[in-house]
Amino acid sequence: MPHYIGIDVGTGSARAGVFDLSGTLLASAKRDIKVWREPGDIVEQSSRDIWRAVCAAVREAVAQSGAAPETIAGIGFDATCSLVVLGEGGAPLPVGPSGDPERNIIVWMDHRAAEQARRINRSGEAVLNYVGGVISPEMETPKLLWLTENLPATFDAAWQFLDLADFLTWRASGSLARSVCTVTCKWTYLAHENRWDEGYFREIGLGALADEAFTRIGTEIVPAGAALGSGLTAQAAAELGLAEGTAVAAGLIDAHAGGIGTVGARGAAGSVLSRMAYVFGTSACTMSTTAEPAFVDGVWGPYFSAMVPGLWLNEGGQSAAGAAIDHLVRLHPAAGEATEKARAAGLTLSVWLSLLAESRGGAAAVPALAGGIHVVPEFLGNRAPFADPDAHALIAGLDLDTSLDSLVALYVAGICGLGYGARQIVRAEREKGIAVDTIVVSGGAGQSPLVRQLLADTTGLVVVASTSQEPVLLGSAMLGAVAAGAYEDLVMAMAAMSELGEAYHPNAPLTGWHAKRFAAFELLQQTGRAIRG
Repeated sequence: MPHYIGIDVGTGSARAGVFDLSGTLLASAKRDIKVWREPGDIVEQSSRDIWRAVCAAVREAVAQSGAAPETIAGIGFDATCSLVVLGEGGAPLPVGPSGDPERNIIVWMDHRAAEQARRINRSGEAVLNYVGGVISPEMETPKLLWLTENLPATFDAAWQFLDLADFLTWRASGSLARSVCTVTCKWTYLAHENRWDEGYFREIGLGALADEAFTRIGTEIVPAGAALGSGLTAQAAAELGLAEGTAVAAGLIDAHAGGIGTVGARGAAGSVLSRMAYVFGTSACTMSTTAEPAFVDGVWGPYFSAMVPGLWLNEGGQSAAGAAIDHLVRLHPAAGEATEKARAAGLTLSVWLSLLAESRGGAAAVPALAGGIHVVPEFLGNRAPFADPDAHALIAGLDLDTSLDSLVALYVAGICGLGYGARQIVRAEREKGIAVDTIVVSGGAGQSPLVRQLLADTTGLVVVASTSQEPVLLGSAMLGAVAAGAYEDLVMAMAAMSELGEAYHPNAPLTGWHAKRFAAFELLQQTGRAIRG
């Protein structure tokens, strides 16, 4: 029986899961990874640290699964859309003021390039039509422009600039082929035309990349799941504890792996063309698939073949989701007491608060639980549908109450705020003809039944979860299965390896209440913009 490994590198950890041919998870393991934060919206990581974490997680997962290493037929990677900078021979180069070469990754959530993004957007270049009209500082060309202007020695010395998922596949296989997912979604590659836009790079100040025919950002672009090189190199196989030559698949951005692990699953609710994937982790990504390109202001895309082969993708979401809730609740005076109670129960603070809210009536009791507190949780800007990286969070309705009840109210109001943000994305997409009738949720922060029900109630859509407890890892494992030849393509792998489970339907008696709260949410959001202006 062959087995497949899915490897997911998120913002705070690297995880590995071993799956069988039917998509059943046999075992998983996790290793934390380092994150450095500095003033100026600087967030950095280390490619060496991440690779070490990946190797340790894979070894532990395989050992726990009971699968012999030689039965691992293929591996797939997904990762955050962070920028990795390598010098000659793959040596890391410094990307920030610290000057530390070990810190060679500009993390997706790093907003140091906000001014560069604004300048790029003023250019009015045609490629911007394929990122919702406005490029984000989370994407790679603003970050590359920042490097040229602030660390020209690093930019000039760089041998390769890679998205993190492409770094991982290079480290495993030795292949510099880029995934169509990464370069299309975050680097402005025009997949529907199979080309980089040379004029765009020259106009914005990155003409050096065009002069060298884009050799440092990717000249071989392949579909996600394509087999790379000759599989695992001898060095990578030894480090991972696997067999040399094991198939290595071209990877995906982490949210897109969650989409692959869910939107094509067996189940009665919706179809690939009507399901919106909602990957709820540190950030939240929404992904909608269409047969023809749909241009939605403030929603990234349309991207061709960036997730489901042969179809177009529109990607929205919130730059801070799980991270926003974590930050929000820790602002409350009762956070210390609640954290101790959560630790004693072996839970995170957010999970503990979710269970406490459930014990007090859950989503059906949300009017009483949330009370008069309203939250716009845009701590890291608005990714979609307003493409406003300078937006900030707003909270209304606080009083002097320092009790756990008040903390629960803040938590529930924060979750509702994320739901109303998703509602805005759905509305923007529907106005452009994208049919969405079902949200398929995945990601660690979306595991709570309360969160899933509140997402259904706030958006007015059916919310469905995968039967797999690890749909993101499953999506990456599907890549490995396709690369190994177990399935002809990702569409076949999705249907064979994933299935939808429990559905959460909107609570009809609360429809009017949520409509009023949504109006209040938008009023508060607009007020924040007016004040900032």
